Parts: sequence; C-alpha cells; structure tokens
Amino acid sequence: MPFLTDLPIDLGRLHAAVQAPDRGGVAAFVGLVRDHHQGRAVLRLDYSAYGPMAEAECGRIVAEAEARWAVAVALQHRVGALAIGDAAVAVVVASAHRDEAFAACRHVIEEVKRRVPVWKREYYADGTVAWVDPSAAMQHA
Repeated sequence: MPFLTDLPIDLGRLHAAVQAPDRGGVAAFVGLVRDHHQGRAVLRLDYSAYGPMAEAECGRIVAEAEARWAVAVALQHRVGALAIGDAAVAVVVASAHRDEAFAACRHVIEEVKRRVPVWKREYYADGTVAWVDPSAAMQHA
C-alpha cells in the first residue's frame, strides 16, 4: 500500500493491514482538515509532495518504529485537494500491548510532520491563499 494517496484514506484498510491474533493493542491517529489556522478561517486546502522522496521517508519512519517497538504500522497521507473534515493523514499501530502502540503511533506522526516533504496550501475565507510551513506545526504540537 503506498504511503501517499489522492483518494480518501480508508481507516478500515489501514487497521486490517496491522491486525494479527497476537496484537491486542491498537492505537490510531487521524489528522483532519480543520476550518481554522492561527485565527484565520480556512475553506479548503491542497497537499502536495515530492512523491519518491516522501514515499522513501515514510518507509524509513515506519521501519524505524517497527524496529524500535514490537509493532506493525500502517500510514497514509493524502495529497491533492481536501475539504474541511477530510482525513489528511492517518497512522494505525498494533502491538501486543497498548503502551508500545501508543508510543510508536506518537513517534510516527511526529516524524512524518518533521521529516516528510509534504506541503500544505491553505485557502482562506478572506480570499487569500498561503503555503503553511510544516515546521511551524511542530511548535504547536
């Protein structure tokens, strides 16, 4: 399953990708498009990415998490035009126990935000458009 998709994220598919009889703890993070950013009303947004580099970096992040914890990780990030309420990114992690699942899930989403070359362009209610610095999001996490 590719890490980048221009289709709606299928959470059931991500969950199925990590399920196994020995994995009783599942943690998930879903980032939704919200209607505001830094006090400004947002109407919609576009995500773009440098595909080959983003795919490779997501693969490294997943491999790092699976090596550090006894977990299975599924990850997808949307690209293209998204509406308010759409899922922009999802991480699903399964392990034998919840502690590892939570820790790995948090690690994966933080590293995706920090390292993966995905850019967000927001369209505001006042008619303006702006690219959002992904590193600024880390300051508000």
